[in-house]
Amino acid sequence: MRLGALEAGGTKMVCAIGDETGKIFEQVSIPTETPEITMPKLVEYFKERGVEALGIACFGPIELDKKASNYGSITSTPKIAWRDYNIVKDFEDALHCPIGFDTDVNGSVLGEVTFGQAKGKNCVIYLTIGTGVGGGIYIEGKLLHGMLHPEAGHVLIRKRSDDNYEGKCPYHKTCLEGMTAGPAIEERWGKKAVELTDRPEVWDLEADYIAQALVGYILTLSPEMIILGGGVMHQEQLFPLIRTKVLEMLNDYVQADELKDIDHYIVPASLHDDQGIMGCLELARRALTE
Repeated sequence: MRLGALEAGGTKMVCAIGDETGKIFEQVSIPTETPEITMPKLVEYFKERGVEALGIACFGPIELDKKASNYGSITSTPKIAWRDYNIVKDFEDALHCPIGFDTDVNGSVLGEVTFGQAKGKNCVIYLTIGTGVGGGIYIEGKLLHGMLHPEAGHVLIRKRSDDNYEGKCPYHKTCLEGMTAGPAIEERWGKKAVELTDRPEVWDLEADYIAQALVGYILTLSPEMIILGGGVMHQEQLFPLIRTKVLEMLNDYVQADELKDIDHYIVPASLHDDQGIMGCLELARRALTE
């Protein structure tokens, strides 16, 4: 199969050509400007390469209900130019091939369960913590959709008594994204995360809030693996802190083998930052076989 992959982000569009085994033949990045500027470049790229199907993992929120009249649209995004833009329809009209479509983080979790460290597992969560916070959830062979798609970055967090920061999220203030995303770190501490590596108090607080969210996911979804990606999680000192705090907060309530080997339960991404693109290849394969 000759498959196209598009990881559609708020700042860049990563385009790739690959196959059903996850092999990537080529990859380019195109800046995310307006649809009028960006879409013709994307269409031209995939048209010239004769793809049999295209998988799109897209920034959101997006409409994933195939029965909805606006299926395939980017909906209430803060990127005004892309609001209510039907990206799937435009690619279908231009390429005349099957299109697989999901959220960017669902694309990442699909890459990990198809080609990465989560292969063979039935329930996996992928959480990305960077400019924002998003969650992709894979359950029994399917990516989780409900009335919308998971917005795991906006679960509410109990603010620690020694933290006077009001929270960055314009909707919820002290949700996970509002307290732990890159912009929140910079606003609270006055420096970007990469400049705060040697400040243990920064990462103890960050780990506390991330652990709170993970405990909630563990108790509700019972994942067999939790994968943490995104720019903030490049601060590798976070992982042992988060693991310790998760066990403390669970307080032995959950008895599971996975938690006894927590170093292999709460883990960094495994596919060298290609998990999203590889997930797009799988979205394309599924669209083609369906």
